[in-house]
Amino acid sequence: MGVFVFLPLVLPLSAWPVARLAETRLHPRTATRLLTAVAVVMAGCSTLCLALLMVVGTAQLPGNPLPDGWSDPQVRAAVPYDEIAGRAAIPALALVAAACARSLLRHRRVTRRARRAVAALRGPTVAVVPDSTPYAYALPGGRGRIVVSSALLAGLAPAERRALFAHERAHLTARHHRHLLAAHLAARANPFLRPLRTAVVYTAERWADEEAARAVGDRRTVARAIGRAALMLAGTPAPTLAALAATGPVPRRVAALLAPAPVARTWPPACTSVGLAVWGAAAGALVSAMSSANSAVTLFLILHATASL
Repeated sequence: MGVFVFLPLVLPLSAWPVARLAETRLHPRTATRLLTAVAVVMAGCSTLCLALLMVVGTAQLPGNPLPDGWSDPQVRAAVPYDEIAGRAAIPALALVAAACARSLLRHRRVTRRARRAVAALRGPTVAVVPDSTPYAYALPGGRGRIVVSSALLAGLAPAERRALFAHERAHLTARHHRHLLAAHLAARANPFLRPLRTAVVYTAERWADEEAARAVGDRRTVARAIGRAALMLAGTPAPTLAALAATGPVPRRVAALLAPAPVARTWPPACTSVGLAVWGAAAGALVSAMSSANSAVTLFLILHATASL
């Protein structure tokens, strides 16, 4: 394996320019799906890398329950600085597991709390909360519900309300909460993936903006609704899915809506900057996956060989 076993830990650094190019040049729907997939693949590969380092680097420690054959010098020689890397991988894996578990528990707790808060309200798909605090969010689960406060509705014109409902309905239809949760967990597993999480938050909002513009038929109306809601929400803590849903950079969203609609492409040509972003992300994820798979197969073959002696 050699030093290549460490490659999945640092490859997510290549996602930084990719995230920037994808969120600005790709269609929001394509960018959200692509960046989420890249984040999940790279996070899984880096976690597997840590597990391999822990197994190989700690097999020779006294009291370790692993088989004696796993502490063979041939096994340890496959990983450079095996003892240091193995011991460092233990707290790293513990932190990854704790951070992901905490995020999942928080997501579940906040979702349950939000469902209980609107359970008694009328409306199968829209729940209007009598509250002086302006907010609106899409609550997943089952068919999903749109939760909006009376204060926010009062501050929007009728056409802007339709845009608001279309935007939140797009979140539910496309199940954006899954993309956001996956990107958030990936960033917990590897901090180098945080730019991807930020990009997914933005592209998911842009995806919903474009769907709302298509449903309403007027991009400027959606832009006005977003801008007015953002002014009302400024400095106001909204009871939404904390750390898993956000409005993203509103000025960029408004500017994108005032520009022509993006062209939906499944796979842009490689000779363009958009194509380079897509192919770069795909190549990075593929190299990371192949590196982790190669490490796993090599380790298995070495362990199998030592066990047969």
